[in-house]
Amino acid sequence: MDPHITEWLNLAIRWMHMIFGIAWIGASFYFVWLENHLNRINPKTGLAGDLWAIHGGGIYHLEKYKLAPTKMPETLHWFKWEAYTTFLSGISLLTVVYYFNAQSMLIAPESGLVEWQGIAIGIATIVVGWIVYHILCESPLAQKPALMGAVLMLMIIAVAYGLSLVFTGRAAYIHVGAMIGSIMVGNVFFVIMPGQRKMVAAVSKGEQPDPRDPAKALLRSRHNNYLTLPVLFIMISNHFPSTYGSEYNWLILAAVSIISVLVRHYFNTRHLHQKYAWTLPFAAFAMITLAFVTKPTVDNSAPQVAFSEVQTIVVERCAMCHATSGVAPMAGVHLDTPENIKLNSDRVLSAVRNRVMPQGNITKMTDDERTLVVNWINQGAKI
Repeated sequence: MDPHITEWLNLAIRWMHMIFGIAWIGASFYFVWLENHLNRINPKTGLAGDLWAIHGGGIYHLEKYKLAPTKMPETLHWFKWEAYTTFLSGISLLTVVYYFNAQSMLIAPESGLVEWQGIAIGIATIVVGWIVYHILCESPLAQKPALMGAVLMLMIIAVAYGLSLVFTGRAAYIHVGAMIGSIMVGNVFFVIMPGQRKMVAAVSKGEQPDPRDPAKALLRSRHNNYLTLPVLFIMISNHFPSTYGSEYNWLILAAVSIISVLVRHYFNTRHLHQKYAWTLPFAAFAMITLAFVTKPTVDNSAPQVAFSEVQTIVVERCAMCHATSGVAPMAGVHLDTPENIKLNSDRVLSAVRNRVMPQGNITKMTDDERTLVVNWINQGAKI
């Protein structure tokens, strides 16, 4: 496909994915907040609670039924397309960015995989991830939320580690995110929506709804709420090579995911009691600590590196994609003059040190060459 068309297709799908995702996450956060803030003291007959709110110059009064009203209203708003369109746009983006360019974007050069094998592993990760999660939710483990959460987190960490062995760091992260996102949309499609349809159908027939259906829907909705922040981190991590490009990228992903869950738990429980008030400052401390422990070391004993050596490496390994003339340079980084190499030295340092560039190591940059470039920049990037 023409690179220009691919870029605009990437942009359009990415934009749609962001818009749909904001709509879905916004609805998810709002309804969990609403559930947590219901006034449950002496509710009216048949109600679980109510809530008064003001927004945009208007005052709202919302009521939640224990199960359902005796008669369904003519107009009932459903929340599903936010999830479905986020999933469809996400899978489309995954295909355009990683499966259309599997050799350079998806597969780690040292893995020895061919394109179809990498794509098969990616798809299997998404599908099997949902199946395993669903089985866990249907087991007695689901009645123990803390243990269920721990097992789910261990599953995510194991997948992250496994994918880091065969995929590029960026692709490994995105596929973990795709697996989590698919679990979330699977909850909507296979559990939440069918349960709500059964409840509405029962009321329409004058029957008593099965309380297990809304209970399952609420549980899966809460799972989605806690999984949201790890997915958001993965979405923005592509802009930070020190995360996905690190030798310990899977551990960084695990740490940030746990931190994200703690943050979400604080906001989900802060109105009830202060029992978990420690989670927010602990999460902040953990994030700061993570930044320090992942800071690369500088070899001050390395011999002085001449710019001529670095320029030769850049010309052979980088300049073909980062020249001022010809095609648009990747990420707008120009590396075809000594001044431009020095000007972009910080970005070069991150990309080369974390092995995210050259893309898929298509130009075969060696470890010794990477070390020379890193040492030159650490020595002041003198030209």
